[in-house]
Amino acid sequence: MSAGSQVLPTDAAPVAPEAAPRRPWWTRASLLRDYSVLVATVVLFIVLSATSSSFLTKTNLLNIVDQQTSLGIIACAGTLVIIAGAFDLSVGAMYALGGVIAAQLANHLGVPEGIILAILAGAVFGLVNGVAVGAFKINPFIATLASAIVFGGLGLIISGEALITVTKPSFQTFGSSEFLGVRLTTWIFIAFALAMGLLLQRTKFGRYIYACGGNEEAARLSGVRVGMVRAWVFVISGLASTLAGALFAARVGVGDSSVGTALTLSAVAAIVVGGTSIWGGEGAIWRTIVGLFFLALIDNGFNLLGVDAKYQQVVQGTIILVAAGVDAYARRQRR
Repeated sequence: MSAGSQVLPTDAAPVAPEAAPRRPWWTRASLLRDYSVLVATVVLFIVLSATSSSFLTKTNLLNIVDQQTSLGIIACAGTLVIIAGAFDLSVGAMYALGGVIAAQLANHLGVPEGIILAILAGAVFGLVNGVAVGAFKINPFIATLASAIVFGGLGLIISGEALITVTKPSFQTFGSSEFLGVRLTTWIFIAFALAMGLLLQRTKFGRYIYACGGNEEAARLSGVRVGMVRAWVFVISGLASTLAGALFAARVGVGDSSVGTALTLSAVAAIVVGGTSIWGGEGAIWRTIVGLFFLALIDNGFNLLGVDAKYQQVVQGTIILVAAGVDAYARRQRR
């Protein structure tokens, strides 16, 4: 050792790393992502109530809920898929195919049989997606994009590229019947949303869904069968899509293979705007419901106030972009 050099004491206590300063709670992007849409929905509801005499009426409010029935059922199931770390681009095609199958079988077998078999067919379609993603490890975007093309083609084949008019009056009666002043289809949507919420928050399977989307490798090392969990959420998504399609067909009395093209993106928009992370592992059914009705209130408010439809698209697209940006920022903050 050279003269003048200093000998450092070997028993010196290690210096603890300086703790990172805690961010004030109001600057956390996760709070903005989780609750901003809820606050915005309440504010929008108050504003529309004050500015439009037609908004806060029983007829208008029930109409808003009724119009979201099909989209809401698909979005609730889609929330499970996205939280599990996957994506389903085939819901629109399964929705149309479900309506076509329900209408076709209602004419030949009977109304209950047609609706039930259409829903079960959706479970089979979802299983096809689940096996492709979970067992064969095909990217969910590619697998469900390809299956969407197949399901769309099946719809055209079964319908003969024409509308299938159901000749049995009980089919449309089922779609338009009411209970306690509310359409039966709306009650089915409420029951389905509650069931999905309980499944996600109160069951072991729900915890597995979060684990698969949050950290796939950690979930696998913990004994979670990631492929099996994802296969089941795709089954639920398929079942929900054909259920929604059968309810829509019952409401209008026809099966139409050309409907549902915009449903896929609308469902994703409701899920993301509600605060469920597009990257998986985080989210909730109640958030999707809030996002769904926030977008529905914008549509309804613009219609009541006579705002041009093209401005609705600009506003909705901007909201979705902001929601996705907040989600990405919240993830960066946690690292």
